[in-house]
Amino acid sequence: MGQENKNQTWVSELILLGLSSDWGIQVSLFVLILAMYLVTIAGNALMLLLIRLDSRLHTPMYFFLSVLSFVDLCYASSIAPQMLAHLLSVPKSIPFLRCVFQLYASLALGGSEFFLLGAMAYDRYMAVCCPLHYTVLMHKGLCLGLAAGCLVAGFMNSLMETIITFRLPLCHNVINHFACETLAVLRLACVDISFNKVMVAISGFLVIMIPCSLVLFSYVRIVAAILRIRSTQGRSKAFGTCASHLTVVCMCFGATIFTYLGPQSASSVEEEKMVALFYAVVAPMLNPLIYSLRNKEVMAALQKVLEKFRKRSRL
Repeated sequence: MGQENKNQTWVSELILLGLSSDWGIQVSLFVLILAMYLVTIAGNALMLLLIRLDSRLHTPMYFFLSVLSFVDLCYASSIAPQMLAHLLSVPKSIPFLRCVFQLYASLALGGSEFFLLGAMAYDRYMAVCCPLHYTVLMHKGLCLGLAAGCLVAGFMNSLMETIITFRLPLCHNVINHFACETLAVLRLACVDISFNKVMVAISGFLVIMIPCSLVLFSYVRIVAAILRIRSTQGRSKAFGTCASHLTVVCMCFGATIFTYLGPQSASSVEEEKMVALFYAVVAPMLNPLIYSLRNKEVMAALQKVLEKFRKRSRL
């Protein structure tokens, strides 16, 4: 045990193997991921700006969407810049403490996003099932409380998982991943990790299945309410308010359930990295696009801002 503690103390930096050892592939990935990261920054920043500037978007739905955009922006920024730097550098090392912070930040922001998606499903349930009392029930205090609760839950869960992950003695410092991620770090441990696997499963249940259950409950009630609407136009309008959220829910929950709650094996490590890449880079880029392209109010706000910009540029 003494040797294990010595090894744990000795590790001052970790090596990330990344996505590929081929230089040509790494350069191609750098260009692709950089482009996606820039789109992520622009898309989420624009969404935040539009919601801030247009008073028509000062509703509970867009409040939660602004929090989601902020979380997506921070989540992508906790992983993408380092991944881009490592794609063009040798060796791909990361200081131990930075690795700890990255794992904590990514878990906290990712967990917060799942809870936010659950809160957004509740908001859509109230909008469709209680339209006459929606603005009264979903008041500012409740929205702020729900958003704060989602963030606190995500960060507290991450703190617990980060502590029990990095308390383990490490046998070596080479991580077969492009980022410091829980399952990848656990593979470095010198000791039995059964307890950690159980805690990861419990964490996954709390962070994934509880919000997912809330989403399912909300949409069962929403579908039942929509089916009671007699007019086709009314049904279409009611469903349209939920379509973007439901698309993001299926995308985000599906990818993470596959990674954390699916069967684990040595052969699944590369698949695990691909799913993690999708969730860390692709999903934050797609979320604002899904909400904006499918939303007439957001597009109207964008046109309003562009028109103001054109008028100012002519002066």
